[in-house]
Amino acid sequence: MDITLEHPHYAAEKEMLGKYWDLYVGGEHIKAKGRDYLAQRQKEPHQVYMERLSRLFYENYIGSIVDWYAATLFKREPVVTLESDRGDARTFFGEFSEDCDLKGNTLTAILRQQLISALVQGRSYLLVDFPKSTRSPRSRAQEEQLGLARAYVVDFRADNLTNWSTDERGAFEWVILRQTFLRQAQPIKGELQRETRWLYYDRHMYKVFAKNEKSEEQEEPQLVDEGVHGLSHQGMVPLLELRMTDGLWLMNKAALLQLEHFNKSNALAWALTMGLFSMPVVYSDREWKQVMGESYYIQLGQQDRFGWTEPEGRVFQIAADNLTRLQEEIYRVCYLLHQSRGVNSSALSQSGLSKQRDFAVTHEVLRAFGDLVKEYLKRVLRTIHAAREDEARIDVSGMDDFDIGDFSGDLADAERLLRLEFGSPTLRAQIFKKLAGKYLCDVRQETKDQIYEEIDASIKTGKQ
Repeated sequence: MDITLEHPHYAAEKEMLGKYWDLYVGGEHIKAKGRDYLAQRQKEPHQVYMERLSRLFYENYIGSIVDWYAATLFKREPVVTLESDRGDARTFFGEFSEDCDLKGNTLTAILRQQLISALVQGRSYLLVDFPKSTRSPRSRAQEEQLGLARAYVVDFRADNLTNWSTDERGAFEWVILRQTFLRQAQPIKGELQRETRWLYYDRHMYKVFAKNEKSEEQEEPQLVDEGVHGLSHQGMVPLLELRMTDGLWLMNKAALLQLEHFNKSNALAWALTMGLFSMPVVYSDREWKQVMGESYYIQLGQQDRFGWTEPEGRVFQIAADNLTRLQEEIYRVCYLLHQSRGVNSSALSQSGLSKQRDFAVTHEVLRAFGDLVKEYLKRVLRTIHAAREDEARIDVSGMDDFDIGDFSGDLADAERLLRLEFGSPTLRAQIFKKLAGKYLCDVRQETKDQIYEEIDASIKTGKQ
């Protein structure tokens, strides 16, 4: 097995995926890679180009747009309801929600990062894993006691998945994930060593290969670990994918516009800077030998004239207008045209109906993102609980209301719905759970589960 081979699709897209991530991060990150993005003019002197590189700046509109969508979508956390007769299932879910990757990150934080990665690179991945142990548990209770059933996830970006194979249904048959680390052998004056790892997973087994790039003796990756992974009983590769549709892949829609804006804004800034250092012009029929400077003077003849070069400014205005149009286009293709009109003071005024229509489009896109995240979360949780054999019923709701201050509207709608008296205790319970989940979106999952249990018990006894 050649673990370093790359899938043809990955080989064709890896440069694009790296570029998209650079455009999202921006700042000093993209300045360090300025040669890759700042276009050099034809026959431009090297010294001039290097000076332009040193003055490089980046107006990161697309990064702000992606972060705005992620922040707005997760204003209220998704409402997860878990029904199971096993107490350890609820205990596990509470712990998993607060620390889903064994690094202290909450489930909401991981989902938000997964959404950002998918908006930037088109897709993102979660690897489901279980702690490894040399001891074989004799019972489920001992397995829980040893912590072997404490599932966790590891997040990966699209550029980490280097090779894969799928069946006729599109499910993974095997995958190869690549990770790169910088390690320091000693805490004081230790040399940084770059280590690359390849993680191979099929439907039953996993293998880990490693290579130290500083080692001259090691030419090929070496097998350092292998075994049976936690989803082998289900016969599936433990890698779950969050994929954006072409229409919802925001970076792919705006990347070229962002690059064009980047180059033109830097060109305009350079031209304006050079315009501040005007060159003197002397009109004379005599031979000119005088030296000029801040501490010198010049002597002109009776018919001689002196002036300064200065651009007329028409091209500057054209460039500024073009930058504004590019900025508006970036927001438009990302379904946020109303925000662009808000930041551009020169933009034309809109009618109230037009603004409402623009916001409606943005809300529909947010709901589409919410549907993708909810289905993804359901797949992750159901896969984990199936591997744990919890026999739990899991559902995910919410992520369809993006105005945190409009809870009174939700409450009024719920009151009107309850007055209709459908005679369904299940409907009443779900309404109360949804209201409680929205209002208490930032409390611990254990507290939410307790509230949901109390609602179910109250409905069954007829106290509501």
